[in-house]
Amino acid sequence: MKKLFVLALLFITFNLQAAGLERMKDYFQNTQTAEADLQQTVFDKQGHKTQEVTGHMKLQKPSKFRWDYNKPYVQLIVGDGEKVWLFDPELNQVTVRSFSKALGSSPAALLAGGKEMERAFDIKDVSRKGDLEWVIAIPKLKETGFERVFLGFKEDALMEMELHDSFGNRTLIQFSNLERNIKIPAASFKFTPPSGADVLRE
Repeated sequence: MKKLFVLALLFITFNLQAAGLERMKDYFQNTQTAEADLQQTVFDKQGHKTQEVTGHMKLQKPSKFRWDYNKPYVQLIVGDGEKVWLFDPELNQVTVRSFSKALGSSPAALLAGGKEMERAFDIKDVSRKGDLEWVIAIPKLKETGFERVFLGFKEDALMEMELHDSFGNRTLIQFSNLERNIKIPAASFKFTPPSGADVLRE
């Protein structure tokens, strides 16, 4: 569950100042809202696929997002700007933490806003194979659980994110059908725990 917090939080907007990161900076500075389908695949350190899920995400600047996993299981993650909620319907369990706490201790700071990102990560250009333009983000603190994060852009769209954790696992998130600066209902970024659900606060 904790890893899902990190993965969802990673898709919130931010600003950068590094001259070599124009593609990424332009994308996020010009994105007020976004919506996309996603496919998330996890590989172990031997390169074997261990998990594959699909879903849909929405975000609104600043710091609001909704991340719906729908196959092969259902889970919901909502960031309302103050708190982050993860709901597992099968367990009828909700995990909640403050937004600032989540951002300060994970790669979520990458897409959360300039000051948080600048405090938490070193970000620079990197060359990789393929037709995407990549940057790499390396956490300044070692206890984040992730050693590095790659973001891949094509023209004016964020296409992929790739997270490498301290155990040698690699999580690839691919986005499709991306729409930017569209109207998203405010209710998308609100969450109320269902009646009877166990609520765990971190």
